[in-house]
Amino acid sequence: MSLQDDYKPVIAVLTMHDDQRMFRGNHQNFLDIVQTGENMGFVVYVVTVRDLNVSGSTVRGYTYNNGSGKWTSQSFPLPHVLYNRIPNREDERKPSVRRKIEECMLSGIELYNPFFFNKWNLFEWLKKSKSTQQLVPYTRRMRTASSLGTVLRSHPYLYLKPESGKAGKGIMMLKFQEKERLPYRLKIQSTRKSTTYKAATLSKLWARIRRETGHTPYIMQQGIELASSRKRPFDLRVLVQKNGKGQWSITGIGARLAGSRSITTHVPRGGTVEDPEKLLTDLFGEEMSNTLMKRVKSTSLLIARQVERGSGHTLGEMSMDLGIDEMGELWFFEANAKPMKFDEPQIRRRSLERIFQYSAYLARQSKR
Repeated sequence: MSLQDDYKPVIAVLTMHDDQRMFRGNHQNFLDIVQTGENMGFVVYVVTVRDLNVSGSTVRGYTYNNGSGKWTSQSFPLPHVLYNRIPNREDERKPSVRRKIEECMLSGIELYNPFFFNKWNLFEWLKKSKSTQQLVPYTRRMRTASSLGTVLRSHPYLYLKPESGKAGKGIMMLKFQEKERLPYRLKIQSTRKSTTYKAATLSKLWARIRRETGHTPYIMQQGIELASSRKRPFDLRVLVQKNGKGQWSITGIGARLAGSRSITTHVPRGGTVEDPEKLLTDLFGEEMSNTLMKRVKSTSLLIARQVERGSGHTLGEMSMDLGIDEMGELWFFEANAKPMKFDEPQIRRRSLERIFQYSAYLARQSKR
């Protein structure tokens, strides 16, 4: 092992200042990150955009004091690598935040996780490559009632999704049933339940959709009949991260089974965590299940490379939602640049270690 491989850069987790809680974001997640890094021999701390001053030699950061069970602030050396966990898009878009991130990159600090993705951009990037274009369901920007009507007539149902959504927030499902007196059916999902709005005309439907979406840009997307278990559809959640050699690799694959009345598979909306191999074996048999799992892995790596190429930035991780339809075909629905915690313990542990393996790789590259 060369000295290079032993090199341990200083890692800081970047977030926003908070008057009440010191810093924003999921404190338990940050604690897991900090403890994993320390166990691996890294200096690691949480830093806010406000406190990160790249022209000084030290930075005020936060670490967890196991004795008192509290976060405390102290002085740390400037980081070599910043792991960006700014929790929401509104903060990340602020000019002051953009400037700080630019400043860091210009000063030679490596940035792991540059920004949130926009759904429309993701689909556009994937459509540019022959190897990924057939994975994307038919998707258009939702701009007028007439274009919505046209798309709705050519697909059994549609999903309406905010371009910059998170965790299934704001997603609606739309069906057109010609023979019904009120043919337009719009299923609107709120935090715990969903309500169905029925309309006789496209203009009435559009008025209701407008009320729900406000000024938020939306996309409309062909609904896919997903493979289901116990009459509930499921999708696969794949975590892809770069490893200590700087190459994309699969950290883990989980399955999420939709809640009984939910239109998405998100756990906060009643979805449950399942074993993907078991679900696929029950439906398709063991041999086909093995083939599908292999295809999910290779496809996820293809998607990660294509998204990175499309974004024009170096990326380090993403989670993605893939669906398998009743015929065993694979579909891409979503990728998240800042993955939520995986509930599966072995995926969770590996995901935390990968953050530091890849950070060490990034720092070695910049030293060269």
